[in-house]
Amino acid sequence: MKLKKESGYMEKVTGNFFSNEYESLEMLADLISEELECPITIEDDNHRIIAYSRHEDEVDPVRIATIMRRRVPENVINSLWKVGAIPKLFETEEPVVVPRIDQVGIRERVAISVRKNKEVVGFIWAHPSKPFDEQKIIILQEAAKAVKNQLIQRQKQKTETEKNYEELFWKLLTGHFTRLRDLEQVNERYNLVLKGMMTVVIVDFLQPVNRSVERQTNYLVETMQQLPIIARTFDNGQLILLVRLPEKEKDQALSDFINNLIGKIKERQNISGIVAASGSMTDNPLALARSYQEALYVLKVKQQFPSAAASIFGYEKLGVFQFIEDLAVIRKRSGYQNLAIEKLSQYDDNHHANLQETIFTFLQYDGNMNDAAKALHIHANTLAYRLKRISEIADINLKDANQKMTLYLDLLIKQLEEENL
Repeated sequence: MKLKKESGYMEKVTGNFFSNEYESLEMLADLISEELECPITIEDDNHRIIAYSRHEDEVDPVRIATIMRRRVPENVINSLWKVGAIPKLFETEEPVVVPRIDQVGIRERVAISVRKNKEVVGFIWAHPSKPFDEQKIIILQEAAKAVKNQLIQRQKQKTETEKNYEELFWKLLTGHFTRLRDLEQVNERYNLVLKGMMTVVIVDFLQPVNRSVERQTNYLVETMQQLPIIARTFDNGQLILLVRLPEKEKDQALSDFINNLIGKIKERQNISGIVAASGSMTDNPLALARSYQEALYVLKVKQQFPSAAASIFGYEKLGVFQFIEDLAVIRKRSGYQNLAIEKLSQYDDNHHANLQETIFTFLQYDGNMNDAAKALHIHANTLAYRLKRISEIADINLKDANQKMTLYLDLLIKQLEEENL
């Protein structure tokens, strides 16, 4: 890289340009801003603002919003991912030119990642009014070296804090506390905000995850701003979150959060087969152990009934699945057999048919012919013919709600028994 300025200036830049001691990171931010002749912001690895310069010329609305919130808005982070800016910052140590994004009001920026070895510990974002020349690029690179130690120290403090509160989190999940007074006394050291309606959410990767996946997933959780995350931890292949819920539309907010989180993990990490579940909602911290066990049970149900329970996240939405195992035990003890299912099973075996699957899908979709036919990949007329044959063979009335409910429950129990073989 060739520089146009005098060699003495080049030595000043390529040497340890920001090597002096500074009273604060804010003072260093102002110095970097002066040398780059534009506003700058310094962020941690999860896009929380650590420091920013006082340079206010031609500042765009996104910078103002970021400073006011002390973190980059989620819609801006999403846009930066879509244009490839953030992925590039994780891949390279070189400065990255970020194009203008009119949809969210971002003017052109130049950014660089701050690294400890190969691990990103933060970012510097510059807001130039004109393209950087080679000298400004070198200054930005030196600035990244200058703020590294402060960001590393902050990351260590954050890691220690997370390790400390994980102990309290596990005590909550395992029912260690029986009195609220004891919990509050211990929590004085951790300051977890255990107020309002909360629930435990588990994201199961269905396989062990390495440190890289943990780090990227923690990044996603930190940068998503839909719901406040009170605490989080990884347990083998499961991400466990303690989530605070809004006062209104709690179910919808939780469902949107879970769907968004799973979608981003699949999109950004190219990981499939993820399932998630949540326990019951509670404003009592002592009840979080039950919420955790309920979330684990939802995951178990989703594994046992992958099609019937695929869209269920919350324990409170399980309906009959909450009691299906108990009902199966009662049925088995009584020696009960559903003769209609026996007849359909025998017919399927003799004719290589799939009438049991047909009636189960029909009942699963609450008798909606079009949805059931679509799920079975057949025409609605074909489904109507099969249902007629099912009624004849099994001697059941599909207009009788009691018969249909009994048949649906017994088919679920049969699936459960086959799963346990």
